[in-house]
Amino acid sequence: MILDAQYVIAATRLWLEKAVIGLNLCPFARAPYLKGQVHFEVSEAQTPEALLEDLTAALTAVLASPPRTIETTLLIHPQVLTDFEDFNDFLQTANQVVEMLDLEGTLQIASFHPQYRFADTQPDDLENYTNRSPYPTLHILRESSIEKAVDSMENTDAIYEANIAALEKLGKVGWQKLWNASTDE
Repeated sequence: MILDAQYVIAATRLWLEKAVIGLNLCPFARAPYLKGQVHFEVSEAQTPEALLEDLTAALTAVLASPPRTIETTLLIHPQVLTDFEDFNDFLQTANQVVEMLDLEGTLQIASFHPQYRFADTQPDDLENYTNRSPYPTLHILRESSIEKAVDSMENTDAIYEANIAALEKLGKVGWQKLWNASTDE
């Protein structure tokens, strides 16, 4: 299945706008997005090995770019690791690449997936929806940006609590409507 990269980016952008920013699931996402500092990249990888090559290139590109140009990158990979268990297993390898490139403390990877599931949760538990995206996605973040964001908040645990409250208020039906709007437009 080959998907048009512009379609994949458009669906991911809508998800970011409506779910992540719109529901304030990440209070730190709005500013870099509005400043055009979020880079969307679609990997054509069809194997985990090819995705590792793309991830290495994306990590290097973020590092080489000033934050005012690329603050963060969403590496979207619609053709590989579509099964969440495989994706979740791959995250260890992705983090090893960060170590291998000596980027620990400089860059980190967050993860999003259409079937995202936190440990010790059921597949349909609402808390999983905070990390559900239209396509499997590796989010490359600058550690310095995370530190600034965390320092600007009194209680970062409040983010998780607010996310659960927002999702409970929205409910699964509301999420599905939002999801459909994000992926169908």
